Amino acid sequence: MKNTLLALVGAGLLFGTVAANATPEQDRQNLIKYFTTKYPDVKLDKYVFGALAFDPDSMAQYNSIMDFPPFSTVVDQGQKMWETPFKNGKTYASCFPNGGKNVAGNYPYFDDKAGKVVTFEMAINTCRTANGETPYKLADVATMGTLTSYARTLSDGMLMNIKVNGPAAEAAYAVGKAQFYERHGQLGFSCASCHVYNAGNRLRSELLSPAIGQSTHWPVFRGGETLVTLQNRYVGCQKMIRAVPFAVGSEEYNDLEYFHSYISNGLALKASVFRK
Repeated sequence: MKNTLLALVGAGLLFGTVAANATPEQDRQNLIKYFTTKYPDVKLDKYVFGALAFDPDSMAQYNSIMDFPPFSTVVDQGQKMWETPFKNGKTYASCFPNGGKNVAGNYPYFDDKAGKVVTFEMAINTCRTANGETPYKLADVATMGTLTSYARTLSDGMLMNIKVNGPAAEAAYAVGKAQFYERHGQLGFSCASCHVYNAGNRLRSELLSPAIGQSTHWPVFRGGETLVTLQNRYVGCQKMIRAVPFAVGSEEYNDLEYFHSYISNGLALKASVFRK
C-alpha cells in the first residue's frame, strides 16, 4: 500500500485534492475546498445531485421526472420484499436499529472483529442467513438491487456518517483511496480523472459528476428504467476504461466504497433517483 501511494506521488497524481499522508477528514475537506473554489456558485448540498448540479435544464428535467418516477413499481416491489416475513416470521426490519430507518448512511463501516469493510448489502445478506434464508448475489439487480431500491429510501434525508477509527480501518480507507486515484486500464484513467479533475466538464455529450455526493443516491435508475447499484457502476466504469473489473462485493470495491462514502460525509441521502 505504501509503495502504491509513493508510486502515485512519483507519477504526479497526488496533488491539490489528495495527499498520501492526509487523514480521512483532511481528504474530505480538501475535496470540498477544491470543488467549492472551482464552482463557487454551486452550494455544497447540491452535490448530491451529481452532474445535475452544474446544469439547470437537466435539474429541471430531473425534478419533473421525480414527480412521477417511471420506476416506482420497482421500488414498490422492493418494499414488498422488505416487508415479507422470512420463514421464521421475522423481517429485515428486525435486523437493523429503528427498523432499518436512518441506518444506510452508516454504511460501509469497518468491522474490527471481522477485519474488513461491511457494506449495507452485506448486512442485508447477514440478516438473511441469520434468519435461515440464502444470501442474494450482490450484483443481482433483480434481488439485492430491487430490495435496496426500497431499503435505502428508509434513510432518505439522513446525513452520510461514515467512521474511520483505528489502524485497520485507516488501512482499508487508504486502499480505497489508492483505488480511487490510481490509473487503471488501457485508457489509463482513474476515478479521479473524471470525477475530480474533470468534474463539471463534458465527456462527449455528458457532464461528468463530482466525487463528493456521488455515494448518497444509490441505487439509481438510468434512463428512468435501468436499475444500477453503486458497485455495479464501478464495474461499468472499469469496463469503459478497458480495465478488468473486480467482482461486486470484492474487498477492492468494498474498500473503494468506504473511501468514496466517507468523502460525502455530512451530505443527505436520497436513494432510487433518476439519472441519464
